[in-house]
Amino acid sequence: MKLAVLLVAVGAGALVLVGPGGASADPFRELGLIRPGKTTAAPGFDVPALGGARLRLADLRRKVVFLNFWATWCPPCREEMPSMERAHHRHRDRGLTIVALALDCEPDPVVAFVQSLGLTFPIGLDPGFEVANRYAVRAPPSSFLIDRQGAVVAVALGPRDWDGNAARAVFESMLR
Repeated sequence: MKLAVLLVAVGAGALVLVGPGGASADPFRELGLIRPGKTTAAPGFDVPALGGARLRLADLRRKVVFLNFWATWCPPCREEMPSMERAHHRHRDRGLTIVALALDCEPDPVVAFVQSLGLTFPIGLDPGFEVANRYAVRAPPSSFLIDRQGAVVAVALGPRDWDGNAARAVFESMLR
């Protein structure tokens, strides 16, 4: 059976390989993720979590970490949270940990929001933007994909469908 490949012209004269079903050959690109030019270690963090525990990046060594900065007052953040929850359920047993750090000043709206959506992945609090500043977050939502060695391998600025085909392919490639 022959595999048909189509070259599709996109902005600025770039070409993207598209295979059967329209899927891009590079799911990172299809999802609109930024790939750093050089490998950099993810900045560590230690923040309070909802429920009183602590969330530490150091405790997640050897896991693939999806780190999301969000706020309850951010409509695009609200938009992407359900797909993050689905991705959490789909990939958690294989080593993906989703951590969402809320930038809200008070924890009460965060608790209400998390309960209203039934979110089950870890939620931390970063009201002073200390961790967000270390990651150079300019606006929520901003997400960082961290590999098992602790390096930032991709960044998403703005919301994404984290349970769509491209995101699944990204997570699968990182979890191998």
